[in-house]
Amino acid sequence: MARSSISILISGAGVAGPAVAYWLYRYGFEVTVVERTPELRTGLGGHAVDLFGPSVDVAEWMGILPDVLAARTRTDLLTFERPGKPAVDVDFTKLVAGISDRHVEVMRGELTSIMYEATNGDVEYEFGDSITTLEDTGDGVRVEFEHAQPRTFDMVIGADGLHSNVRRLAFGDEAPFRHYIGGYFSVFTLPNYLELTGRMRIYTTPGKVSAVYPVRQTGEARAGFLFRRAQEFSYDYHDPRQQKALIHQVFGDEGWEVPRLLEEMDRSTDFYLDSISQIRMASWSKDRVSLVGDAAYSPGPAVGGGTTVAVVGAYVLAGELSAAGGDHVRGFRNYEKAMHQFVERSRTIGPTSIKTLIPNTPRQVWMAVQLMRFLPRLPARVQRKLGSLQGGPARALESITLERYPTAR
Repeated sequence: MARSSISILISGAGVAGPAVAYWLYRYGFEVTVVERTPELRTGLGGHAVDLFGPSVDVAEWMGILPDVLAARTRTDLLTFERPGKPAVDVDFTKLVAGISDRHVEVMRGELTSIMYEATNGDVEYEFGDSITTLEDTGDGVRVEFEHAQPRTFDMVIGADGLHSNVRRLAFGDEAPFRHYIGGYFSVFTLPNYLELTGRMRIYTTPGKVSAVYPVRQTGEARAGFLFRRAQEFSYDYHDPRQQKALIHQVFGDEGWEVPRLLEEMDRSTDFYLDSISQIRMASWSKDRVSLVGDAAYSPGPAVGGGTTVAVVGAYVLAGELSAAGGDHVRGFRNYEKAMHQFVERSRTIGPTSIKTLIPNTPRQVWMAVQLMRFLPRLPARVQRKLGSLQGGPARALESITLERYPTAR
């Protein structure tokens, strides 16, 4: 059991940060979370994310599962559309049952809000600041911030996403760790002008996907673009105007609702674009610093089950630090050992999903739609068996058995 005098700084107040903070506090640690944005990115922002299997268990053990279930998107029907072809409706609930018999889809911002509320009051949050330097002093980590005065912590955890600042400071430039797997993903908010209710409309042409789905709580909608590209673009991921120009370049000649979506994208203030990349590291820990979630082992945004892996990783990291009595060497080592196979298997999801979600030729588009039409007709256990044989999400996201760690609070 951890001693209450052990202090841990977490960078990032997305999903993984508050999740690991929740458990660390329960195990008796003193926890501080620093977040670069001026305020929590709460509410209904971001895109829809999925919790499968073991991550649903973690949410239940945290006591937040009722809130998560109440917040679910309730988008249960997928409508696949192609140029000159009849639309194909697919029952989304039956499709995901082939991955896990426990699944919740929720808006990322709402999940972040729920995680934050579960920790607020117990955990110290510092918004509008970020870490500038990390110095191992031998018995702690001296941390300098952009704005706050320097402080020393026993450990630092980077839960700050694909482009992790903590990873850069502790391990160096991201280039050796980030591996592009062949596509891009973007999302933004727009009016629900298609009057969608419980339905996502998906338009597919070779190498490109456009999708729109409702956000029932606000009456708005969310649109997304996914596309294949052999080589990465060179662009500033902090510059939305430059990013929007890339989307126009790729989707400017598409039909369907795409011209209207591009107009709405230009007006949007919450546009997001990033490459579909994986983070692959030999170790996620260095001295008194460790990484969790996308910062350590992103399996690929939008295609890899990253939220599930992050929630599970947060739980295991905190639990192993507690089981080690706050010994960072033993705790970090056991965390990596417990998560290794789960992370390795999660990396198989992205490349497989890209082939299915963003088919690259007219024949592949046809085959992908037929597959989506066929799979929900099979019993869930048969779907999961097929997924396991292919090394797909069914095998990956159910491949860890979580230990229950005793809590101090």
